[in-house]
Amino acid sequence: MTTTTTLLRGARTGPSGPLHDVLVSGGRVANIAESIPAEPGWEVVELAGRTVLPGLWDHHVHFDQWIMARQRLDLSGAASAAEAVALVAERLRTRPPEPGLPLVGYGFRDALWPDAPHRDLLDAAAPESAHVPVVLMSGDLHCCWINSAAAGRYGWQEHPTGILRESEWQAIQQDITDVPAPLLDGWAEVATAEAAARGVVGVVELEAPWRLDAWTRRVRAGNRALRVVCGVWPALLEEAVARGLRTGEVIDGTEGLVEMGPFKVITDGSLNTRTAYCHDPYPGLEDGAHPHGMLLVPPDQLAPMMEKAWAAGLRPAVHAIGDWANNLALDAFERVGAQGAIEHAQLLDDADLGRFARLGVVASVQPEHAMDDRDVADRIWAGRTGRAFAFGALLMAGARLALGSDAPVSPLDPWITMAAAVDRGRDGREPWHPEQAIPIEAAIAASTRTGRAELTTGDEADLVVTGADPFTASGADLRAMPVAATMLGGRWTWRESI
Repeated sequence: MTTTTTLLRGARTGPSGPLHDVLVSGGRVANIAESIPAEPGWEVVELAGRTVLPGLWDHHVHFDQWIMARQRLDLSGAASAAEAVALVAERLRTRPPEPGLPLVGYGFRDALWPDAPHRDLLDAAAPESAHVPVVLMSGDLHCCWINSAAAGRYGWQEHPTGILRESEWQAIQQDITDVPAPLLDGWAEVATAEAAARGVVGVVELEAPWRLDAWTRRVRAGNRALRVVCGVWPALLEEAVARGLRTGEVIDGTEGLVEMGPFKVITDGSLNTRTAYCHDPYPGLEDGAHPHGMLLVPPDQLAPMMEKAWAAGLRPAVHAIGDWANNLALDAFERVGAQGAIEHAQLLDDADLGRFARLGVVASVQPEHAMDDRDVADRIWAGRTGRAFAFGALLMAGARLALGSDAPVSPLDPWITMAAAVDRGRDGREPWHPEQAIPIEAAIAASTRTGRAELTTGDEADLVVTGADPFTASGADLRAMPVAATMLGGRWTWRESI
């Protein structure tokens, strides 16, 4: 990897104190001092008081889902099943898919809709296109809504509603994400450049079942905008173990940009799909098949999988959203003696807050989900929302936080993520449970790989230069934070106004 020696003059490197010069050499931060004399051949960049931070990470993404979602019919604005159906009808009329391919939409959230989604509604959307399969993916990726043509295509003709939850729609998801590699890699190149323009230097890729080889291919073909840590799911755990790959291991031929990541396992569902596994039943579902949500991997299966992964050098990353699921996941970490992360940790028992720090389990959380889900949580987690998205309480209990987006569920933009964590509000609404907000310094630290909000001599030269001071910014200002430049390993991956 070719780098130059760069001197950044007049940088603000923290929330207070004098300006500093930052010297980058050999891909690392070689020195930070109030004044560093330039030498011939150095690149000298005048920052004039702009803030320099460690480069930002998104600790939970589904990158391929993110890039594909942007090619699909956007249903995120639909406030009812009828509105979603109208969007489908318009797309079928104006831009139908190629013959033989399904129309795919993404982003509906039906938990608060006044009407229920149903296959019959989609069938009536555009009768002249009844032969076109329609697959609509929920915003949380935990269910889909299909029409009769799609039901026939995928073998669900007898399903009563056309709403398939959790594992029911796994085969459909695999089919609609089967995009030719050259096309997908081209979309990825655009998306990684956009991420770099927001100060992102790395992502933890948790797409199923494993994208390690895809990212190795992309980097070797020239996509060098990000560092990518690739997790593996249970379906390919045996392969990862057989290949001797361990969490943190750099993949040969990727210039240090691709690493083996954690072992990802999903133990419950989601809030909007009403499948997050909770102690208390969901309102209206008390007499249903899954009144408490769905426990997808029970403890007698979870612990052995974690033991196998941990023994092979793979850190577990356990998806748990409901309070009961989180309790069981922490039990499994304690039984196995493994360190790793719980992904989401959205609803927690008060008694479990201190267990994260005690067990060495990272709380890998997605603050923008709190903004997306606040109204749903107020309805179906009523009386419990004080311990939902409890970032402040986790921090006070000594837990290490890692912030992410879960893109495409939320945008791949750490400034949006941090704003939600710091402000707990959006769109002019009052903050939701502001007692669970965290300081901006903690949000920045949880959005870096180092776990610090400030650069230190010897760090890898992964950094971001902002156009405004993030330490004094409002939540709205954080969401629109201007990024002047991004550096990865001592080379610029984005540079606009310096």
